[in-house]
Amino acid sequence: MSAIRVSGCIPLKGEISIQGSKNAALPMMAAALLHKGLTVLTNVPRIQDTACMMKILEALGCSCIRRGCSVFIDAGEIKKTQVPQEYVRSMRSSIILLGALLGRMGQGNCCYPGGCLIGARPIDLHLMALKKMGAVIREEDGIIEACAGKDGRLKGTEIVFSYPSVGATEQALLAAVLAEGVTIIRGAAMEPEISQLCGFLNNMGAVICGAGTKNLMIQGVRSLRDSAFRVEGDRIVAGTYGAAVMAAGGDVTLKGVRPSALKLPLALFSRSGGKVTVSESSGRLQATGIGCEKEGRIRISSKGPAGPLALKTGPYPEFPTDLQSPFMAFLAAGRGVSRIEERVFEGRFGIAGELEKMGALIRLEGKTAVIYGAGSLKGSAVKAADLRGGAALAVAALAAKGETVIEDCRHIERGYEDICRDLSALGAGIQWIGE
Repeated sequence: MSAIRVSGCIPLKGEISIQGSKNAALPMMAAALLHKGLTVLTNVPRIQDTACMMKILEALGCSCIRRGCSVFIDAGEIKKTQVPQEYVRSMRSSIILLGALLGRMGQGNCCYPGGCLIGARPIDLHLMALKKMGAVIREEDGIIEACAGKDGRLKGTEIVFSYPSVGATEQALLAAVLAEGVTIIRGAAMEPEISQLCGFLNNMGAVICGAGTKNLMIQGVRSLRDSAFRVEGDRIVAGTYGAAVMAAGGDVTLKGVRPSALKLPLALFSRSGGKVTVSESSGRLQATGIGCEKEGRIRISSKGPAGPLALKTGPYPEFPTDLQSPFMAFLAAGRGVSRIEERVFEGRFGIAGELEKMGALIRLEGKTAVIYGAGSLKGSAVKAADLRGGAALAVAALAAKGETVIEDCRHIERGYEDICRDLSALGAGIQWIGE
């Protein structure tokens, strides 16, 4: 079992490049199934989840080759339409392959998804969207069997989401690209990763309008074309490393991420006492589906314990639930009383008990966590229970006096290429200590 050892209270300094976005790369890799040919994705993070998606695509008949940060997917011949259970159980996002298989093959089978233990994440909106497009779905013993109807092709329709689910929006987009007629999605998620997916699909020959808004319109096409696309820098990884600076202090520049995708978290860093400056890169334009925006640089500096904050998680452009745990970590080591209301995944507060082992003072009141800033934390033995919570424990450890050992770090590897490499490059005393 892998573990991380951290020696705390060392200010961070320097600059690092941010890896490609996990939450953008995975749906793009799934979308490659829609095209009977070659798709090239660059800046794909080398993490467990992208490796898992490659294995799934290979099991379905694709040829997948990774060269550095580029992934080549040849989906010219699909041999199977059943997603292997062992992969779906471990990675929730694999459920969106159902829409891609229905669009390409007219049928698909998938078991109910797994992933991190952060609360209930039902897929009712996913199935509703597919049924609205004419899919016939049968559920038995945890297996979902779907087919596209008599002629094997989904039909364009109007889909109204009661909640802007990112996964359900991705599911509907993938299903609609090759469907007959026009599909309109109302109440769609507006996360930057959705805009990236729309830009990627349009680059393949899809016709999608409205990216970045609550309403998407997709004109179904008969086929797509070979394409290449670059995945944006991961805003959640950038936000995590920003939280690390707020916890440990220091002066750090994050490169290769779009600052506008982190507008609210950056504003909260400033409100908590950090100094934040952003600059636009002079490099290549990044296509996002809503125009072309340049990836840039974010400089974050902090002196002394962070001040208190009040925040609520919610769908973009509200505060991202994936950054709730890292924020709780640096606020626990800060000053004053902070309040975090979790409105997306109830299980996100699982990290509170581990932070308390490090001297944090946290009171849970239903969907709200009240954090009494301790000024500093103390090193301890803790355990990572989920992806973002595990990374947050590394953030907390940077502010702790003494040594912290974080056990069961396999979760962190699902979303961070090498958190020890990145933070040690900034001067942190952090290292992997074995399997």
